[in-house]
Amino acid sequence: MADTTIQKGVLKTWKDDRGFGFIQPDNGDKDIFVHISSLNGMARRPVRGDVMFYEVARDTGGKLKAVNARIDGVEYQEKVARPGKVWLWVLAAVLGLISAAVAAYFL
Repeated sequence: MADTTIQKGVLKTWKDDRGFGFIQPDNGDKDIFVHISSLNGMARRPVRGDVMFYEVARDTGGKLKAVNARIDGVEYQEKVARPGKVWLWVLAAVLGLISAAVAAYFL
């Protein structure tokens, strides 16, 4: 369960290719792990030196991690609805049927 107290710290390390890093808390506690999935909706990916606000939770192994994290001064980006894969298949089938009908008409 997450501690709902908002913590503040600085992103000490960030491995962008792996999507994780460590925050150095302002309160002097040990560095805390942060995963890209905890930064849901941020308009950009984090970079070393970013000021971070976050809550603390334990992972399945009992280690502390940052959750519900955000980058200070960075806006949330609006989610753009994208059609699911099912709609792509339906669209492909409809276009295939239309093509077949046009081909049959002209042949």
